[in-house]
Amino acid sequence: MAGDERLRLFCALCLPDETVERLVRWQHRELHGGRVVIPGNLHFTLAFLGSRPAAELPAIAGVLDRAAANARAMRLEVRGYRETRSVAMLTFDDEGGAATALAGELHGGLEELGVYRREARPWLPHVTVLRFHERPRLQPELPELGEVSPSDAAVFISRLRPGGAEYESVETVALGG
Repeated sequence: MAGDERLRLFCALCLPDETVERLVRWQHRELHGGRVVIPGNLHFTLAFLGSRPAAELPAIAGVLDRAAANARAMRLEVRGYRETRSVAMLTFDDEGGAATALAGELHGGLEELGVYRREARPWLPHVTVLRFHERPRLQPELPELGEVSPSDAAVFISRLRPGGAEYESVETVALGG
């Protein structure tokens, strides 16, 4: 990648394989009226950075690496289902606040780097599960995921395609060092 090339970037918590498998089964059973998010695109977004120069990627990865090294073990549990204008998501409770603390540390580091501006609303742990043009107004039974404990975070490139976004992990870091 050339340093002046623009990349659509975000940082996210990666889901354990078992969680992804359970979510996929639930999506196919409970969701309709849109396009389900494919298994490789299921994640907890920590920070969406938008279009950034490729030259910034190493510094962004460094901020994520430092924040992840300080992360405590996370325990996330499904709280609810929510639809917005164009997506449906599962929201999660952050037992003990470890994921929220990581997001806060990451946001601060990215702000210092000058590549991110924190949103006015507090960070909400969620996983986007369905995309749509017209709100399907579903009331699905919540999936049985148990406690979700991510062990990795990553910087992703999002490439917009006619069939939907494709995500590529370009830097993955372990949580807690």
